[in-house]
Amino acid sequence: MELNRRDVLKAGAAAFTTAIFTGRVRGANDRIALGYIGMGKMGRANLEISMKQPNVEPVAVCDVFQRNLDSALKTTGGKATAFKDFRELLAAPSIDAVMIATPDHWHAYMTVEACKAGKDVYVEKPVCVAPNEGLAMVAAARKYERVVQAGTMQRSAKHFNQAVDLIKSGALGKVTFVRTWNYANVDPKGWGNPPDTDPPTTLNWDLWLGPAPEHQFNANRFGVDPEDVYYSTFRYFWDYAGGWMTDWGVHWLDIVQMAFDEAMPTTISAMGGKLVTTDNLETPDTLQVTYQYPGFVATYEHREGNDQSMFDKDGGILFCGEDATMFLDRGGFQVIPETRWDVRDRKVRTQTEAKAMKVKMSDHGNDTHWANFLECMKTRKKPTSDIEVCRRSTTTCLMGNVAFRSGVRVDFDPQQTTAKQAEAAPFMTREYRRPWKLDV
Repeated sequence: MELNRRDVLKAGAAAFTTAIFTGRVRGANDRIALGYIGMGKMGRANLEISMKQPNVEPVAVCDVFQRNLDSALKTTGGKATAFKDFRELLAAPSIDAVMIATPDHWHAYMTVEACKAGKDVYVEKPVCVAPNEGLAMVAAARKYERVVQAGTMQRSAKHFNQAVDLIKSGALGKVTFVRTWNYANVDPKGWGNPPDTDPPTTLNWDLWLGPAPEHQFNANRFGVDPEDVYYSTFRYFWDYAGGWMTDWGVHWLDIVQMAFDEAMPTTISAMGGKLVTTDNLETPDTLQVTYQYPGFVATYEHREGNDQSMFDKDGGILFCGEDATMFLDRGGFQVIPETRWDVRDRKVRTQTEAKAMKVKMSDHGNDTHWANFLECMKTRKKPTSDIEVCRRSTTTCLMGNVAFRSGVRVDFDPQQTTAKQAEAAPFMTREYRRPWKLDV
């Protein structure tokens, strides 16, 4: 399918002011025209995964950085139309859905505008940078009757679902504590301290910043390696993301909330800081967040000065039940039966009836996740990681950062998405740089 740029621009005004359609009925052989926005490593991975699905036609790719755009075009065999401005892509009436894998600070705005333009959306996690943005994304999906799938693909992996089913069945007994973590031991120099400079001539830095505050180009803020090795240091600046808490924490806590029927915490406290590295990154390299959920306590821990953990794993989830403990990560899960001791006589220990178990990774979930999104485009049902589900998981992570940045223990109302403490208020919402405006 070839897109005419002149026709695209002509259709633009209408695309941004109303819902063009609410999902046409598709036959089994209908081709789904997909546009891809943000063609870094994650964007191109999504492009490759989606291209394996039947009836998918990648018709457009978009990036503000020429090298990423060239790489994406190569992946499509040169068949897609290239855009440097996502607004032109969204204005194309022939595109059915978009994939958004830009830096985090763009996720909310682009998702809302895509919904308004009549597109279904696959948006990467975390879905937003501030809690108010997530609410706007859900509102847009419902108002314009769009299917919006978030990229928390672990929900589609078989062994994650098997682990969650075991927890819900009571196989671990009552779970009162959950630990999630990401550990590393890095060189204290970290990512270094590159000076602010002029941006590369092949990059539209102003459009990359978009709704974020104006700032001179800095290599770490941009975070693209010259050799195209995957890293995204933009994640460690508050203007664009939320550090490890929202990058990896959202994956782990999303599964925790899945296991507890999408419960959210009501009290959050956090401590940490830049205790290891001397680079110009802003988010903490050492952080511990504690969440009080209904009936259990959960923590997220990140550290860069020590790599050791109980299971010799640099990341994962530990569900601590009265009958058994479960370790879960992308490699599989392990169940370890507990013993109980009599508090009146510590010599008396009783083995629980829980069964030891080891299950290896079944799949990474990506293929199934994309298949689910495409199927829901046809059925108009909510997908596995519906925007409301991932908004809740993302907000839980964001509240960890709110507690850290405000320096107070936060009482959180999940129903109203509000914090009781006045000190938390500045971090609950995000102002957009003009002329950008988040408008559902």
